[in-house]
Amino acid sequence: MSFYQAIWNGESIGDGDNLVEALQSYLSVKPSDGDWEVALVNLEDTPQLQRFTSFDSYLDNHDPLEVIPVNVEMIRSAIDQLPNI
Repeated sequence: MSFYQAIWNGESIGDGDNLVEALQSYLSVKPSDGDWEVALVNLEDTPQLQRFTSFDSYLDNHDPLEVIPVNVEMIRSAIDQLPNI
């Protein structure tokens, strides 16, 4: 089982037990105008997910197994899977 940490402009914004759940964390930084393309272009650091072997591995400050660059399509797809409230 993996654990994912979502990073936006160098800062942690959330996490998840799977890729989609972690990507849904980007909803917390959704641009007010909804223009993800412009928001990503204006960042100093590329958004990313850091994948760890487990939550315990993350808590123990182990290095991530991989760093996954995040793009607009990934964010939109994950957010679209959230139920409408």
